[in-house]
Amino acid sequence: MLVEHAAGVHTRHQPFAMMGVRIGTRMTVVKLRDGSLFVHSPIVPSAELRAALDALGPVRHIVCPNLYHHVFAAAWCELYPDAVLHAPHKLRAKRPDLPIARDLEDARTAEWAAELEPVFIRGSALRETVFVHAPTATLVSSDLTENFAGSDHMPTRLYLKVSGVHGKVGWSRLLRFMYRDKREARRSIDELLERSFDRVVLAHGEVIERGGKDALRQTFTFLD
Repeated sequence: MLVEHAAGVHTRHQPFAMMGVRIGTRMTVVKLRDGSLFVHSPIVPSAELRAALDALGPVRHIVCPNLYHHVFAAAWCELYPDAVLHAPHKLRAKRPDLPIARDLEDARTAEWAAELEPVFIRGSALRETVFVHAPTATLVSSDLTENFAGSDHMPTRLYLKVSGVHGKVGWSRLLRFMYRDKREARRSIDELLERSFDRVVLAHGEVIERGGKDALRQTFTFLD
C-alpha cells in the first residue's frame, strides 16, 4: 500500500490520466518529529490507504503543492477536519470550496519548516513549493521534473517522445512555456540545488532514488 523510501518518508502511486495520457500521480507522506503526518499531493483516499496512514500517525497537515495537485484535497479535508490545509495563495480563487488555512508562500513560518524546508519556485505558472527533508536527504516535489522509463500505452509513449522525456528525466518541452520568468526560475533552481538532498520524489514517473541533483541540473538546462 505504501512504499517506504527512507525513515518516515512514504509514497503511494495512483493511476491517473489527463487528456488520454496516462501519467499517473503520487502522494508523499512524511512523518514529522511530533509523530503527525504531512500528506503531500493527496490522491484518492481509499479505505485501505486511510488505514495505512492511521497506523502511522494522525494526519495533521494536507498540502496542495501547486495550482494543479488539488483534485482530491476536498475529500481529505472532509475525512480529517482537524488537519491544516496548505496551498498556494492563488488556489483560493481557483478552488473557493477548499478550506485553505495557510498559504504556501508563507510556509517558512510553519511549525514543520525546520524539518521540511519549503522552497518556492519563482517564475513559474505552476506556483509550486517543494520541500527538503534534510534527515533523509529527500526532496519532496510534484511537478518539478518527470521520470518515465517508458509506457506500454501507445498514446502516452508518443506524448513522452514528443515531449522529449521518453526514457529520461526531464520537463516536457511542450510545457516549458509555464516558466514565464526564466531568470527568476533559474535563481530559484540554483538556490534549491544548494540544499542537501539526493533523492527526488515526484508525481509523474518513478522516484529518483539517487543522483537527484544532477537530474534536476539536466532538467533545467532550458532555463540557461
